[in-house]
Amino acid sequence: MDGPSALTPARKGRTLADTAASELHRMILSGELPAGSPLRLTDLAAQLEMSPMPVRDAMRRMEALGLVEIIPHKGARVRELTEDDLRDTYEVRVELESLATARAALHITPEALERAAEALERHQRLLEAGDVDSARKAHTDFHFGIYHASGSLWLPRAIEPVWQNSERYRFAVPDAERRRLSHLEHRAILDACAAHDPEAAAAALRAHLESTVDRIIAAMPTSQTR
Repeated sequence: MDGPSALTPARKGRTLADTAASELHRMILSGELPAGSPLRLTDLAAQLEMSPMPVRDAMRRMEALGLVEIIPHKGARVRELTEDDLRDTYEVRVELESLATARAALHITPEALERAAEALERHQRLLEAGDVDSARKAHTDFHFGIYHASGSLWLPRAIEPVWQNSERYRFAVPDAERRRLSHLEHRAILDACAAHDPEAAAAALRAHLESTVDRIIAAMPTSQTR
């Protein structure tokens, strides 16, 4: 299945920079490198057992994804998690992804629907097994399988940066009930696409993202909700 755009760290024929980007990406999304933590080039290079050059390239890739902030003459850090940033991220996602989902409902093939359904079931199964990293990949496969079915070259590419930033929030506040509701919302998106109903598909996507924001904010520490 097609995944997110070429910004995503995982690639075929990976270089050291690809490997460093993939690992840095994982550490940020998992919270191993918490929001606001400094990213020291020499320390990361030693941790990843490679020279500073590929790690520097990896940090630039994370900056392009919106996960890292590089401040001239001061260094780099993982971007903070705040309610304002969360709302801004999801407002952009709603606009782009509802458009992509509506278009997908018009054009999606039986094969693409089958792959999306498989990804959704895999996502649920992996979450129940506690395999969060693999579940994140399945979740991405589900959504981007639908977005690529829109037939647009640029919508999936435009979606990826805000998607990547939002992943930090989703996995920072895991909750069993939130996951159950999220699965039902994903199902509604898939069913509307299967019915080739663009208005229902866009509405289901919008409802899913808006309720996700509400659930995340409810679970965020008070210091971040401002």
